[in-house]
Amino acid sequence: MGIRPLLGICNKITLRCAPRLSALILLVALAISWSSSRVSAQGFSLIRDTEIENTIRVYTAPLFRAAGLDASSVRLHLVNDARLNAFVAGGMRIFIHTGLLTTASHPGQVIGVMAHEIGHITGGHLARIQEGLKAATAQSIIATILGGAAAAAAGRPEGIGAAVLGGGTIGQRSILAYTRDHEQAADQAALRYLDGSRQSSRGLLEIMMILKREEGIYGASLDPFIRSHPLTENRIRFIQNHIEQSEFSDVPIPDDLMAAHYRMRGKILGFLDPPIDTLRRYDASDPSMEAKYARTVAYMKLNETEKALAILDPLIDATPQDPFLHELRGDILRDAGRPQEAAAEYQKAIEILPWAALIRLSLAQTQIAINDPNELDATVANIKEAIRYEAEIPRAWRQLAIAYGRQQKHGLVSHALAEEALLKGDIRTARERATRAMRLLPNGSAEWIRSQDIELQAKRLKDRRS
Repeated sequence: MGIRPLLGICNKITLRCAPRLSALILLVALAISWSSSRVSAQGFSLIRDTEIENTIRVYTAPLFRAAGLDASSVRLHLVNDARLNAFVAGGMRIFIHTGLLTTASHPGQVIGVMAHEIGHITGGHLARIQEGLKAATAQSIIATILGGAAAAAAGRPEGIGAAVLGGGTIGQRSILAYTRDHEQAADQAALRYLDGSRQSSRGLLEIMMILKREEGIYGASLDPFIRSHPLTENRIRFIQNHIEQSEFSDVPIPDDLMAAHYRMRGKILGFLDPPIDTLRRYDASDPSMEAKYARTVAYMKLNETEKALAILDPLIDATPQDPFLHELRGDILRDAGRPQEAAAEYQKAIEILPWAALIRLSLAQTQIAINDPNELDATVANIKEAIRYEAEIPRAWRQLAIAYGRQQKHGLVSHALAEEALLKGDIRTARERATRAMRLLPNGSAEWIRSQDIELQAKRLKDRRS
């Protein structure tokens, strides 16, 4: 059975989708190895993964259009947390827990939750604290919100909403304490957006029923979504009544969305669960794409390279233009200590997606590991092209600094390290590196000017914090 990645070819920058393709339907965005893309935040973590991010992008694109929102202005973040949850914070940011994606039995349930969260955005809910969070990094937001949730779970509600971002902007109050009126308004908006995109609202009702059952069994402290999004029978009845009246209630979910959902679920569980649990969950006799993906990842984690490739290679043979299968093969070979072969796989993926920044970073990282002086120019070009598409990746600037260091371009090294430090919030280092870069770089060059900007920005941030 072949793999069909998903709907339309979506440009990461414009987030506009081309018309549906007949045979191969690609999810495209910036690909990155899962294992190197987690960012810790008080015991929680953010995950970057191209397929998953873009599955969500495809899910939400019709909702954004129905809501009149520019999809490129809304940032999606994946939270490594097994609880069923999603929330809006920091302006136009939606945080989605992996638990929601793995619990949902079909895309309609995730789409329903996303419609509800978009309703919170368009309704301006929590507007009073959004300004305080807008300038924060996603990691800081996670630390604030989920740190508060952890405090509540531990019986320390006074910890909820503590102003961990500095400046006391948020104060001692719950960040996600929606009123029942807000919840009803978000539900109403969600149903409008689902109808406006000609989709069924049954998934939203199903998620509500799952949460209602858990609330009855375990109490509201089990799940942050229940705690922050109070459930009522009136809300459930309202959705049920809408389903009875909507002409779109029986619209089926497209097969390609279903396939993408199972593939996404297999990938998440493959990476997050212990390999032995994955192999027990997905028996070798299971022919589904979800099982094959999960088992491939499990064998990669166990360093059983040949077993992983034995599952993956037939899938690539069936759909050779799937860039993410080539990326996964590159990850497997890289982890197996076969960088030359891994680089070839990443290169194949780039040939399919020439603008894919994070695939370029995976290639560049592998090229750096190979350490061929003749490849340094190509490595630098790959990284600079990646940064052109997505500049706010600290790892990209670190790799660029390494490549420049091997070329003995010390001024450019300092500039790249200044960019990295600024993205990480290390203001002191950013300013020091930028100052050094300005001493070493030609006066008036592009990197000299940018280093000057970093120096000034770092000073402003320092003054604001003091």
